[in-house]
Amino acid sequence: MKNLFQKYKHAWVLLYAFLYFPCFIYLEKHITKDFHVIHMPLDDHIPFLEIFIIPYTLWFAYIAGTILYFFFTDVREYYKLTAFLFIGMTIFLIVSALYPNGQLLRPQEFPRENIFTDMVRVLYNSDTPTNILPSIHVYNSIGACIAILRCDALKKHRFIHIGAPVLSILIILSTMYLKQHSVWDVIFGIGMAWVLYYFIYQVDYAAARAKRKSKVKRYS
Repeated sequence: MKNLFQKYKHAWVLLYAFLYFPCFIYLEKHITKDFHVIHMPLDDHIPFLEIFIIPYTLWFAYIAGTILYFFFTDVREYYKLTAFLFIGMTIFLIVSALYPNGQLLRPQEFPRENIFTDMVRVLYNSDTPTNILPSIHVYNSIGACIAILRCDALKKHRFIHIGAPVLSILIILSTMYLKQHSVWDVIFGIGMAWVLYYFIYQVDYAAARAKRKSKVKRYS
């Protein structure tokens, strides 16, 4: 048991779920009216396509599977991935609390009746059209894709290396075609990913600390 705990001690990061989900549920229950409506004219020209419920729901397995892969195979990249995801998710919670937001894009009636519209109906009943800016579906999909494309061990698996960007793009499109998000939510999700990619993956903090220490030593 001690060896197992030592081997997987990095699991502590996943305790973030006990912070995120209660906060998210609280926001979902309390931000139901008097919110800022997120909308741009382009939203009205995007058709409702229920088939996109497939990539939309695959998102849950995609994110969980990516985290678990790095949890068991590469602790360093696991820490970077979870830092990327959880920092963005925290920003999302803060934005939702300080700037209550939502959308009015969902169709009043479905243009067709089939198994996919049934799945969308379940989604609509379980998920409010509030707390949408920026889109976490978009942001986390980009985060998972970045981690997979950076992984040397996965580069030899062509299906995964090509499939991750394709699935990420389909998930991003699904947020708009299912009328779950405005184009603005997608833009801000991509923008937040771009900014945090720099701070998580591009900045060499160890080198920066070493450089500061050398300067202090030189001038002391």
